Amino acid sequence: MASATEGLQPELVWKYFAEISRIPRGSKNEKQISTYVFQTAKKLGLETVQDKFMNVVVRTPASQGREHVPMVCLQGHLDMVCEKNNVTVHNFLKDPIELVRDGNVIRANGTTLGADNGIAVATNLALMEDKSVQHGPLEFLFTVDEETGLTGANNLAPDFLKSKTLLNLDSEEEGELYVGCSGGRNTDGAWKAEFEAVPSKHVAVKLHVKGLRGGHSGLEIDKGRGNSIKIINRVLLALSEFGARIASMNGGNKSNAIPREAEALLFLPAKNLNAASSRVGEFNEIIEAELKTVEPDLAITLEGVKAKVKVLKKPLQKKILQTISALPHGVTKMSADISWLVETSTNVAIVRTEKKRIVLTTSQRSSVASEIDEICQAVANIFALGGAEVKMSEGYPGWKPNMDSRILRIARETYMSLFGKEPAVKAVHAGLECGIIGERYPGMDMVSLGPTMTGVHSPDEKLYIDTVEKFWNFLLGMLKNIN
Repeated sequence: MASATEGLQPELVWKYFAEISRIPRGSKNEKQISTYVFQTAKKLGLETVQDKFMNVVVRTPASQGREHVPMVCLQGHLDMVCEKNNVTVHNFLKDPIELVRDGNVIRANGTTLGADNGIAVATNLALMEDKSVQHGPLEFLFTVDEETGLTGANNLAPDFLKSKTLLNLDSEEEGELYVGCSGGRNTDGAWKAEFEAVPSKHVAVKLHVKGLRGGHSGLEIDKGRGNSIKIINRVLLALSEFGARIASMNGGNKSNAIPREAEALLFLPAKNLNAASSRVGEFNEIIEAELKTVEPDLAITLEGVKAKVKVLKKPLQKKILQTISALPHGVTKMSADISWLVETSTNVAIVRTEKKRIVLTTSQRSSVASEIDEICQAVANIFALGGAEVKMSEGYPGWKPNMDSRILRIARETYMSLFGKEPAVKAVHAGLECGIIGERYPGMDMVSLGPTMTGVHSPDEKLYIDTVEKFWNFLLGMLKNIN
């Protein structure tokens, strides 16, 4: 694994990135990585605090002559999204991420890479160790469970931070500064499972939707990518005309990821098997044509299997399929003020068939609080009309842009002086911990930055090597220019 990052600059950043890639750190499994950060800081002789939630803050004194500078916090999250291809054998609870260098890219072998937000963790650890960097007093904040609930940020104690300026290192495009983000909430629907015996002369088959790109349900929601749950539902509705009876339907893994794969176990009348297979083939061609530009690897397949299970009762099957069909997925509104910004969206994220329930998870995002309420209510009403029990999460707040921000001005001036051009200033249609941190610590002046990553939250995740060094130099320039 070390060979993938050998010789890359900045050396300390890549050293720590390789080290933390050996540590399992999926959301809600951060004890080991939190302890590693805590112990590393202690070995460096730094003031370190770990709270009961496993958040860690490390403080380092100013370099000589910079003691008068106000304290600045650099922040990233410890957890990563754990996604893998179906053919990949990997246990995220114990296996290291296998790093691969591919030209100018670092990626993983069939899994998510964890650069979101491992690159922030590695950068902060490198800054803690590097004595050559000129800076004022610094705090390094490492939070937990950002990806599945923002739990760490939500539970920060009022006195955990001393800084009034925060650099969030959780953005994914070098040369772009983020000064705002969306808030979000999940809306789930659940049906009580009602099963009955398989009708006579029915044969078991499994329907698969594979090969989709997936991705972050905020950052990629406007890319027109396929949703495996919506696609498989279309096919299942068509197969219902051939007498298909569903035993189970499963797809998606994370509420903040566009689902890449889905499968359904169903039973078809033996006499209709050939016709149903032809219909699946037709759908493969239809949806392939719809999505050929963005989903070149889409595959919809039907295969015979052996199974001894029960099937959903017909009325329940109909309700579920109709509800999924009615649920919106994708962008529902673009910003009227910022032409490129997605203002509101919704993601049909996960479907699970359990012993006693069938559960469907959706997630909604918006930079306008009232619009989150509106889209969540719309989704909840569709669930209710479909006979589902509805549950909404508390969600997380957005971060309202402040174009007069002092740290934004410093960031823009630093970037211009280093690279001879203005950085882009943006808001992101995704949840950043800045929204919660700004709420926890009123008056916190914040900006978010990072190197370039693509395909986050999917096994296609890539970290672009040349942008890491540029990001590092930019960060060092900012710390030098903060007075």
